[in-house]
Amino acid sequence: MTVTVRFAPSPTGNIHIGNARTALFNWLFAARHKGRFIQRFDDTDQARSKQEYANAILYDLHWLGIYPDRTEYQSRRFDRYDAAVERLKAAGLLYPCYETQEELELRRKVRLSRKLPPVYGREALALTSEETAALEAEGRRPHWRFLLPNFPAGEPENPERTEIAWADIVRGDETVDLASVSDPVLVREDGTYLYTLPSVVDDIDMGVTHVIRGDDHVTNTGVQIALFRALGAEPPTFGHHNLLTTATGEGLSKRTGALSVGSLRDQGIEPMAVASLAVLTGTSEAIAAVPTMSELAERFDPAAASKSAAKFDPADLVALNHTLLKDMPFAEARDRLGVLGISGDKAEPFWLAVRGNVDSVQDAATWWCILRDGPAETPEFGDEDRDYVRTAFDLLPEEPWDRSTWKQWTEAVKAETGRKGKPLFLPLRLALTGREAGPELADLLPLLDREGTLARRP
Repeated sequence: MTVTVRFAPSPTGNIHIGNARTALFNWLFAARHKGRFIQRFDDTDQARSKQEYANAILYDLHWLGIYPDRTEYQSRRFDRYDAAVERLKAAGLLYPCYETQEELELRRKVRLSRKLPPVYGREALALTSEETAALEAEGRRPHWRFLLPNFPAGEPENPERTEIAWADIVRGDETVDLASVSDPVLVREDGTYLYTLPSVVDDIDMGVTHVIRGDDHVTNTGVQIALFRALGAEPPTFGHHNLLTTATGEGLSKRTGALSVGSLRDQGIEPMAVASLAVLTGTSEAIAAVPTMSELAERFDPAAASKSAAKFDPADLVALNHTLLKDMPFAEARDRLGVLGISGDKAEPFWLAVRGNVDSVQDAATWWCILRDGPAETPEFGDEDRDYVRTAFDLLPEEPWDRSTWKQWTEAVKAETGRKGKPLFLPLRLALTGREAGPELADLLPLLDREGTLARRP
């Protein structure tokens, strides 16, 4: 058996880091088992689904390092769903219902007042042909519900406790009582499909072996297992991971665009910073900046996810980013640095000098400007420090310069002025960069060269 997973968002907005968590759980699971990853777009809601969102989702996945083996669109598979509907109707497992939303809500309240579970009471099964004709004469069109197998033979009006159990690869043994949920609506009044039927039909047709998704689907899984069996298929293995939320417990939404993958990319966050946080948060693994997807796959264990929400602080992304950048080789950063105008013979030694002092690749542009043009603002010195810096510049060694030049220079300055420690180094750093902290001056000085350094003499 080839392990086959799928990531199936609706293309109704940009995916966020929480969606990325689900995609990555599936991708890494497939990678560990040398399996296949299907990208499926659940775009049956044609009014809200847009190709531009599907394209953006594919772009985001590629940026993260996820490359689907196959891409499918549910909107191109309606014939398969139509056939499944007819099969369920013929088996007596899909029945028409005519209640309005207001009527359903009233019945729900009545059941709650009687301390009964607020589930659909299957009143539509008791309709006579005359009553059905009268409702249709009013202009009502039916929605269609799947009859759950939770009753004694021949007595659908008497649901009883019926457990659906599965071994969840994330949460362990799980059980759902089908008597505690309503018969799900599979087809709306206008003939369009809700999520459940197309998802199950696709999983059957596409040979999906493992469904890994958020734990908000746990109850749905009991219903879907029943539907798999009604369609004559063996259910796949399920896994339900905890959902990613902000530190305050706030959920994420495609519609609001909060923490979208695209916005994080625009902020200069590295893909492996997103992947590391998305996968490791809320697990028994320590959150760390994992440099490659293959290394993350080695650390990935779906069973390591806890059952509580996976809370994270977006500021952690910056820290992870910083860690990844300080070890990033020039070859990996070259193209993006080139876009920023950082190129030529100095580009590589420059990157190696500044990479430990930036939170994003874009930040390197600031240091490049300082190197090329001098401090953004002329440093202000008191009389004593100004005289000290001028004396120090008079002691600059002759070229050629290398990394040892900084030590050679400062030892000469120390011997001449008697200064040491911060009073020696800080005024020189301010004169050269305009900043009190930054890359090692031993690395920057050869890039400035003697002429460029003397140009900064106050």
